[in-house]
Amino acid sequence: MKKEELQKLDAYFKKLFQNSSMSVRARPRLEDSAEVYVGEEFIGVLTRDDDDEDLSYNFSMAVLEFDLDDL
Repeated sequence: MKKEELQKLDAYFKKLFQNSSMSVRARPRLEDSAEVYVGEEFIGVLTRDDDDEDLSYNFSMAVLEFDLDDL
């Protein structure tokens, strides 16, 4: 993803989740996706889908069972 695209997605995630510590970061070797963090904790992957006429982004976040034990 291009720098401008990452900046727009970063601003969108911060606004949507009302969390200024969220960040969307480029992946070192992949250009069709980005990583999403809260602070320094990796929480998921954001992929770019432009296969058809409409550009969209898909956010995928795994929740591990042991993460739920802390609640």
